[in-house]
Amino acid sequence: MKKISVIFVCLGNICRSPAAEAIFIDLIKKKGLTDHFIVDSAGTGSWHIGKKADARMRIAAEKRGLNVLSIARQINTKDFEKFNYILAMDNSNFENINDLKNRNSSSDFASIKNIQDFRSVFKDLEVPDPYYGGDKGFDHVLDILEDSVSGFLESIS
Repeated sequence: MKKISVIFVCLGNICRSPAAEAIFIDLIKKKGLTDHFIVDSAGTGSWHIGKKADARMRIAAEKRGLNVLSIARQINTKDFEKFNYILAMDNSNFENINDLKNRNSSSDFASIKNIQDFRSVFKDLEVPDPYYGGDKGFDHVLDILEDSVSGFLESIS
């Protein structure tokens, strides 16, 4: 069976997308589906390449039993051929992902979507960036992502 590949994308790959990746990994592990997926995260920007996720996000996630282990990287043209699903955290990153694809890749392999298309509880159309906010912003982002990432998994299962 061919694995389903999923990448979550935000701006710097240190808050939202690594949290979404950790949530997705936790969900598929609990459902016994780990062997069926390749999961990653990336940013559209390059500022944080090689860094761990923001400590505030790691702490907020740990309180929920989630391990945010990813190291920041930037999305690249090979990702359009490697991943079945590219999931953007907000409209700006969605546009940046599509711009990169349209300029540099002729592959139609990846389905590019906004993660909030899969929400069921929260009305937010975008996952807000908690970077410049307080600690409560990280918890709120995790709440939003638990909803939408779960909805995404349900949509492909």
